[in-house]
Amino acid sequence: MRRNISTFHELMATIEEMGFLPLLDGGVAGFSAEEMVEPDCRYVTYADGGWDWPLWKWKGPIITEGSIVYGKFFNGKAGFVTRPWWQHLCNWRRGKSGEPAPGSVEETILLTLQEHGSLITRELRALCGFTGGKMRSRFDTYVTRLQMQCRIVTEDFVYPKDRHGRDYGWGWSLLTTPEHLLGKELCHCDASPEQSRQLIADHLRHLLPTATETQITRLIG
Repeated sequence: MRRNISTFHELMATIEEMGFLPLLDGGVAGFSAEEMVEPDCRYVTYADGGWDWPLWKWKGPIITEGSIVYGKFFNGKAGFVTRPWWQHLCNWRRGKSGEPAPGSVEETILLTLQEHGSLITRELRALCGFTGGKMRSRFDTYVTRLQMQCRIVTEDFVYPKDRHGRDYGWGWSLLTTPEHLLGKELCHCDASPEQSRQLIADHLRHLLPTATETQITRLIG
């Protein structure tokens, strides 16, 4: 696997080549963007209390400028999937999970997103009625589950501005449905869910020859 990535464009090319890539530790040594970039592209802190994290800042441009999908797809952790492989991942995960039950929290979240197009997480949470104490973590669990089912993706990241008009902080995920972002045609493929799973498994085995079958299974979901 590629190492010593030092630019946004190198990382995007690597994702396009690999098809799948977790942002941080994905459970297989070396298989994450964080482990592939140069040390000065990782999270660094400064003596004055400031910090920088180039890799974190690249997420938004990668998903808005490239043909790459981003969300919590790897055992509940975030990462990238190219659009051709997205069709198979979506086919497998949705076939495995089935449609959200009528009247469920998951259905409410999806209907709310479909109505508004895209929303940052806190807006979506409020519209779905998760406004009381300790509701944030409960809501995040539902959203993560829907991302793992390939029913929610991240469209971009929204950052607050300081008094000079500059972005700051970690940013908020702008969530949407893949149908809204990619189109319905990219959320379906002609293969059966089991055929899609087999194609992904074969690809990951080739990509990660030292990974165990347990690790491969966890990545596939």
